[in-house]
Amino acid sequence: MTSASAAIPQPGRTKAFLRLVMIEHSVFALPFAYIAALTAMFQWDKNIHWGKLLLVTVCMVGLRTFAMAVNRIIDREIDARNPRTAQRELVTGAMSVKHAWTGALIALAVFLGAAALLNPLCLALAPIAVIPMVVYPYGKRFTNFPQAILGLAQAMGPVGGWLAISGSWSWDAVILGLAVGIWIGGFDLIYACQDVETDREIGVMSVPARFGIPSAIWGARVCHALTTALFVWYALATDAGAFFWLGLLIVAGAFLYEHSIVRPHDLSRVNRAFFSVNGFIGIALFVCALLDLLVRGLTV
Repeated sequence: MTSASAAIPQPGRTKAFLRLVMIEHSVFALPFAYIAALTAMFQWDKNIHWGKLLLVTVCMVGLRTFAMAVNRIIDREIDARNPRTAQRELVTGAMSVKHAWTGALIALAVFLGAAALLNPLCLALAPIAVIPMVVYPYGKRFTNFPQAILGLAQAMGPVGGWLAISGSWSWDAVILGLAVGIWIGGFDLIYACQDVETDREIGVMSVPARFGIPSAIWGARVCHALTTALFVWYALATDAGAFFWLGLLIVAGAFLYEHSIVRPHDLSRVNRAFFSVNGFIGIALFVCALLDLLVRGLTV
């Protein structure tokens, strides 16, 4: 009876951990790792290598899960002082720090194992990918620009996706990585505007807290203009076809919509901009990129 009772909380802990790391938000990073990986496959032999694509998925989800768990662990005291984040699992006790660390270390092991199965270069560079994931949550304690660290962390996804397939460095992947990093850093500027008063009160550093919401919104607009330019550069560098360019038009339209619904004096639709629009951007560009590669000869 005792052993059966001890087994009951396990599913609850697993569910709480998945909520803690917001597993569904993998949609922001995965599409761009797939774009890089599939483009590398197209340039290599024009065949989709499903085993490698699966390992790329495992790497991305594993590293992101580790990063989110560590972020929540490090920020749990800050989260407790912010009304918006006071219901997070480590604050309410739905998840213990011990179990959060256990989940984080399992995710890290999964990431490193998948990297090892891909190729030696991926395994050698894997620890470098981990560093900004750990540094980022501390960033808000020593710099007004923690979004820059977040952008660097996110930029590694497409680079890693390409390395996983080719086993060699690619500047095309770097262009795509920079686009993704600046994109995510830009929409995090918008998201951080929700916490300006609380951040100033408890000493959390950010662009909105230091320079004000209007400056942060304008910074996000500049970031997304740069993102669009980098996507265009990537399209030119990889000789993308019509479907990819169509995807860029959709992305540009989504950016315009995002910045039309979020204004310095009206943050009521931040969640729509952050979750819905940005999730749509990643999926839309991936679908268009995949169609483009298939039309150009990529074999399933």
